[in-house]
Formats: sequence, C-alpha cells, structure tokens
Amino acid sequence: MRILLFLLTNLAIMVVAGIVLSVLGVGSYMTSNGLNLTSLLIFCAVFGFVGSFISLFLSKFMAKKGSGAVVIEQPRNHKEVWLLDTVKELADKSNIGMPEVAIFPSHDANAFATGWNKNAALVAVSSGMLERFSPDEIKAVLAHEVGHIANGDMITLSLIQGVVNTFVMFFARIAAYAVDQFLRRGDDNNQSVGFGYYIATFVFEMLFGVLASMIVMWFSRYREFRADEAGARLAGKHAMISALARLQQEHEQTHMPDSMLAFGIRRGKTPSLGELFSSHPPIEDRIKALQAL
Repeated sequence: MRILLFLLTNLAIMVVAGIVLSVLGVGSYMTSNGLNLTSLLIFCAVFGFVGSFISLFLSKFMAKKGSGAVVIEQPRNHKEVWLLDTVKELADKSNIGMPEVAIFPSHDANAFATGWNKNAALVAVSSGMLERFSPDEIKAVLAHEVGHIANGDMITLSLIQGVVNTFVMFFARIAAYAVDQFLRRGDDNNQSVGFGYYIATFVFEMLFGVLASMIVMWFSRYREFRADEAGARLAGKHAMISALARLQQEHEQTHMPDSMLAFGIRRGKTPSLGELFSSHPPIEDRIKALQAL
C-alpha cells in the first residue's frame, strides 16, 4: 500500500507539473548555447513546489492509510468521547476548526497532526498511548499537536520544503552542466550535454539534498519548541513536562511511517552530528525550555 501511494503521488506530481509548465509556456531549459537559467529556475520551482504541495494536500489520506488510523465518527466508548471532547476544547482555545480525531494501532506511545490547513486537520493518537498515559498527559500531547496546527506548521514546512527543493534542483543542474562541459572539452559532438550530465545531476541532487535537509530539520526542531509552549499554555506546563518525561521512558524507536515522524512526538537523537539531521530536539532540551517559561 505504501509503495502504491508513493508511486501514485509521484505520478500526480509529474502530471500536474507538466500541465503547469505547459500553461507557463516553459519548454526545455537546455539550449544549443547552454542552460537557459530563467527556464531552469521556473522548471525547478514548479517541480519543487508541486511535489511539496501535493504531498501536503494528500497528507491526511496518506497518514490514515500509512498508519492505519481510524477516524472516530461515532464514539464507541467513554475514552473516545473524552478524546473528542478534549480535542474540541483545545481547538476552541486555539481558534481553529475541529480537527478529525483518529486512533492508530501501535504499542508505541505516539501522536501526530497533519492536514493542509488549520481548519481541515487530523489529530491521531496511538492505542498504546491511550492505554498507558494518564488523562493529563494525553491532553498535553494532544495540546502539543493542536499547537502544531494552530501555528500553521504544516503549510510553513511545505513552503520551506518547496524552496529547498527548487534550489537543490537548480544548483545541481548548474553544477552538473559545468562538470559535463569540463569532461567534454574538445568533443566535436553537437549534443549540448553528454550522458555524464545526467549522472552528475543525480549525484549533485543527492549531495545538495543532504545539505539542504539540515535547513528543514532545523525548522522542524524549532517548531517542536513552539508546539511544546503551545501545549503548556493549553494544558498546563506541569502536564506538558510530565508527558515529555513519560515519553522519555518509552521506547526510543517508533514504528510510525517515516513520513509521519515530522508531526509525531518522539525522543530526539543526541549525537552532535545526528542532531543536525534530527527532526526533533532531545527531550531533555525540550523539558528545560519548558521549565524556563
């Protein structure tokens, strides 16, 4: 299912990007005189932002299918009634529309929020968290997730990812073209680029993509502190600290899909190099930040 969703998403990106480029009248960015930088930038921006925003618009659907989350339509027990009432209370306090509320099957204690705007979001919590956490701790975790929604983290991350995608593709192709031209010095072939251009493009996209991911991960860590602060404001600082401390005792690894980790709560990686590529700061740092409020 995940492979199928991945392929369908990428197909949608190719189709939509192709239509947008046709509407804009952008043809090939490769000319007989070299790269047309204006066309190249437009090409990269279209693919960069289309991919990011299609992923955003499909995020709820992908989240439900990927995690097995079941939306609570009609509460079946007291716990589900409490869950809906708690999210409604937090959403009202945050001045956002009532999100869909779901439970996904997982022994790990975790939760996530996603959706394309503040009034069409999804908040999901794992069955393991519902079983082991106290009501105050669950409310704090839900407040953290509602804080993500109220802060507009989903759309902001998509914008940042779109910009990053654009410039990774743009500079990778410029660098690849320079390498290709250097390797083909004295070549009488009339082709504007050789096969080496495509290999170099792939290599540079991987390299620049890794470097650019540090920017995205920095924002992800920053927004966790903001969501913790929102959680403390909505559910109480003590409850938020208690929930984080409890999470610290839980399993370090999670079985949530990688695409959902950005909006989940989990223990951050602490190695100095690993921190640059971690979506979440260490829980110890998050607790200290809350204590300092």
